[in-house]
Amino acid sequence: MQLPVLSLTIWVPVLAGILVLFQSGDHLKAGARWTALIGSVLGLVVAVPLWTGFNNGTAALQFVEVYQWIPRFNIRYALGVDGISMLFILLNSFTTILVIIAAWEVIQEKVSQYLAAFLIMSGLINGVFAATDAILFYLFFEAMLIPMFLIIGIWGGPNRVYAAVKFFLYTLLGSLLMLAALIYLYNETRGSFDIFDFHRVPLSLTAQTLLFFAFFASFSVKVPMWPVHTWLPDAHVEAPTGGSVVLAAITLKIGAYGFLRFNLPIAPDASQALAGFMITLSLIAVIYIGLVALVQADMKKLIAYSSISHMGFCTLGFFIFNQQGVVGGLVQMVSHGFISAAMFLCVGVLYDRVHSREISAYGGVANKMPVFAAFAVLFAMANSGLPATSGFVGEFMVILGAVKVNFWYGFLAATTLIFGAAYTLWMVKRVIFGEVANENVAALTDVNKREMLMLAALALLVLFMGIYPKPFTDVMHVSVDALLKHVSIGKLGL
Repeated sequence: MQLPVLSLTIWVPVLAGILVLFQSGDHLKAGARWTALIGSVLGLVVAVPLWTGFNNGTAALQFVEVYQWIPRFNIRYALGVDGISMLFILLNSFTTILVIIAAWEVIQEKVSQYLAAFLIMSGLINGVFAATDAILFYLFFEAMLIPMFLIIGIWGGPNRVYAAVKFFLYTLLGSLLMLAALIYLYNETRGSFDIFDFHRVPLSLTAQTLLFFAFFASFSVKVPMWPVHTWLPDAHVEAPTGGSVVLAAITLKIGAYGFLRFNLPIAPDASQALAGFMITLSLIAVIYIGLVALVQADMKKLIAYSSISHMGFCTLGFFIFNQQGVVGGLVQMVSHGFISAAMFLCVGVLYDRVHSREISAYGGVANKMPVFAAFAVLFAMANSGLPATSGFVGEFMVILGAVKVNFWYGFLAATTLIFGAAYTLWMVKRVIFGEVANENVAALTDVNKREMLMLAALALLVLFMGIYPKPFTDVMHVSVDALLKHVSIGKLGL
């Protein structure tokens, strides 16, 4: 009997989170932390077979699990992964461990509830990437908002309630249109909620266009694309460090993943017709939001706007409809998961010591924290797209793919290498280098073993992916080829 790997990746973190919840109270803090850490490590261990047992030579779903759930409406507990979704389950499971370690000494209030929220959210996010039944996908997609809403609203900064409500309302309103689209497709397929049945149903261009915008309403907010991006900087600034890490590294990827799983295959003709619209929005995010990042005084806000700009690369890659673009977009998603997590953890390390996110509160940190400074500069360079770091690989592939379609798409996209270097190095120069700026900086101590472990793990991944991206791209190629073939044929050409 095949091991239910995908179910384990979903329910091991959820059950660990429930177990942690029972360890509330000051006298059980240590137990809650260790239970959470063991639960998160187990969550990654059970996901390892996805990598070791994955067959790169087929676009078919792998590790499939299907059980009847609500027979009357043909709603099933159906799971499966392909080359487009598999890596994100591993990325999420790995990131959860980092978040638990990051909270080890920092979170002192409601410790068990904080750790449990991350573990439960980790399982629900894995469910989003694994679900092949549309209703199951929708339930996981919505349910994962609840732990993040609580994390921002309870452990966040002074304006946490405003940020949490804004985050929740933006994401919920878009999702309601997606639910209407799923019900329409259920009727069109004569009673199936299988996402891959939706891919095959014949639809007119009008129907495809309406469905495209229904899904767009949900996924564009999640990415987030310009102009529905305004919730993200607020959420990042107010969220605790762990919340910012998961938001940037994982939840933004769900929106981009939704375009590949729903928009392109369900509405291929509409996707091609609206490609110019999507490319325009993506380039605005890359250029305009890059310029907005340049004037930020708050480190978290700067990295938040940087995330929006970098995610614009992903959607640009998807809608130029060539393999370099789509694979580049996927690589950029994984790479951005590593780099954004690292940068928010670096800000968290400084914030834990000085309790300020303002760039002006620092200066000369390298004099007191040389090891931390080395990591921070590495991640800043990766964020700028330096060759031999993971940040270069995806962006370079997308630029190459864009140039094949239209030189000016590639040229405009390439400006991110200039703006990205400008805003990232501007921050690094003022925070890390120069003379020691004030007493707070003079009193800083370098990273401890816990912080060293987190940053070193991410540094290794950033360098490994930058120097040798082949293991990552090999996973994606066949599934991306199958998707592009489906989109190029379309439904009106059948």
